[in-house]
Amino acid sequence: MLERHGRGDGRRLRAAPAALCLVLSTALAGCGDMGRFQAAATPPAVAMPKPKPAIAQTPATEKEHERILASYGGTYDDPRLESLVSKTVDRLVAASDRPDQGYKVTILNSGAVNAFALPNGQLYVTRGLLALASDTSELSSVLSHEMAHVLSKHAAMREDQARQAAIVTRVVTDMSNDPDLTALALAKTKLTMASFSRKQELEADGIGVGISAKAHFDPYGAARFLSAMERNAELKAGKSSLDPRAQDFTSSHPATPERVQNAQNIARQYTAPEGAERDRESYLAAIDNLVYGEDPSEGFVRGRRFLHPKLGFTFQAPDNFTLDNTAQAVIGVREGGAQAMRFDVVRVPAEQSLGDYLNSGWMEGVEKASTEDLTINGFPAASATAKGDQWQFKVYALRFGSDVYRFIFATRQKSTESERNARETVNSFRRLTLDEIQAARPLRIKVITVQPGDTVESLSHRMAGVDHPAERFRMLNGLDRSAQVKVRDRVKIVAD
Repeated sequence: MLERHGRGDGRRLRAAPAALCLVLSTALAGCGDMGRFQAAATPPAVAMPKPKPAIAQTPATEKEHERILASYGGTYDDPRLESLVSKTVDRLVAASDRPDQGYKVTILNSGAVNAFALPNGQLYVTRGLLALASDTSELSSVLSHEMAHVLSKHAAMREDQARQAAIVTRVVTDMSNDPDLTALALAKTKLTMASFSRKQELEADGIGVGISAKAHFDPYGAARFLSAMERNAELKAGKSSLDPRAQDFTSSHPATPERVQNAQNIARQYTAPEGAERDRESYLAAIDNLVYGEDPSEGFVRGRRFLHPKLGFTFQAPDNFTLDNTAQAVIGVREGGAQAMRFDVVRVPAEQSLGDYLNSGWMEGVEKASTEDLTINGFPAASATAKGDQWQFKVYALRFGSDVYRFIFATRQKSTESERNARETVNSFRRLTLDEIQAARPLRIKVITVQPGDTVESLSHRMAGVDHPAERFRMLNGLDRSAQVKVRDRVKIVAD
C-alpha cells in the first residue's frame, strides 16, 4: 500500500524508506457501568472498580508500534469492533492466572489474517482475522493464545531470535547508494523472521484454551478457528506475495493438523462450564459492514491494474506480472522473476526538471546520455537507463499535479520485450474518470439472514470481487464441504 506522509495529508504519499526491507524484528512476535449511588444518611463505602493494569511503554516498544502501523495500513477505527475486542480481553484477563498483566489491543487496517503480540502486552489483530472468525469464542481463542505467548515469555524470547535473524536479501546493492532502490524488492527479496517453536505453540494453545474456558467461552473455538485458517491458507495456495502484510497467522503460527487435534483434546479436558458461549449473534453484529480485503482509499490492485481513487490515477502492469500493493510501493514481478517493476512517489522540487532529478545521483549507474524528456498522456515525464552487474534498469519519473511518481523497471537481460513492457506500463498511467472513482468502493462483510430457498450455491453467487466464491463462503461461515445453510441462519457474504 502506498502510504501518506501524514494522516491529514490527503495528497502526498510516503517515499519508500527501505521498501520491503522493513524487518519487523519484533512485530510478528506471536503470533463498566459504575451504577447509581443512592442518597443515604450515612453513605456506605463504595468499592471503586480497579483500574486496568497498564502496559510498560519504552522507546523501543513505541518505535515498534509505529513500525507495525506503517506496515499494516495503520489502525482500523470502528467503535463497535473496538468495544467487542476490549470486552473480550477484559474477560480473558480476569480469568487468567495473571490478572495484573496489562494488555492493549490495536485493530490493524489489513486484510491479512494475522495476530501477534509484543513482549509488553501490546496485542494486534487485523480486520482480516476478524472477518474470518465466526464468533466471539473464536476471537477469544486468538487473543488468549497471544496472551499466553506474553505470559510464557515466548514473545520476549522470539524478539531476541528475530533480532539475530533480521536478514534481508538485497538484490541491487552493487549499484545503488539509495536505500529505496537497494530494497527494490525483486523476486529474491525476503522478509526473514523467527518462528515460534512447536513446543511454544502447543504450550500457548494449552494456556490459551484454558483461559478461554475459564472465561466461560466455548473452549472449542480454538480448534474451529485453526481449521478456518487452514482453509484460508488453502485458498491462498500458489499466491506468493512480497508484501509483509500478507504474511498471515499461519506463517508464524502454523495451523497444522496436530495443533487442531491438540486444541480439541485440551478443550475436552474442560467440561464446558455453565454459560460457556460462542456469542455468535453479537459478534456478527459487530463485524457487519467490516471492510474486506484491500482498502481502496489507499489504492488497490485488481488483476494487473493498480487504482488509487483518492489520488485519481491508474496504471496497468504487463502480461504475466503479479502486482503487490505494499506499504511502501507497488511491486510487480514477472512470472519466473527475470523482470520486476516498482512504482512509488518521490519528492522533487517544482523548480527541478525531471531529467535533472534522474541524473541527480539518487541512483548509481545512470547513463546520462540516455536521459530523455517526454510527455505521457499529457503529463511531463523523463526517462533514463541504468546498468548494474546483474540487472539493467529503465527508470521513468512522471509529474502528476504536485507529486512525482517513479517507475523503475528491472530486467536481468535487456530485450525487446522488456523495453515494450516498461513503455506500455508507463503509457497506461492516466487519470481515473469520475465514474471509476465512484465505482471504486471497498468490499465489505455483510451479515444477512438465510431465506427459504437459499443455498450455499445461491448465496455464494451474491459474493462480489472474490475468487472461489463457494469455497470462500463456506470458509467464512465455518461450513464444511457438505454442510448446508438453514433458514433464519445469520451468515456472512462479501459484497461491494
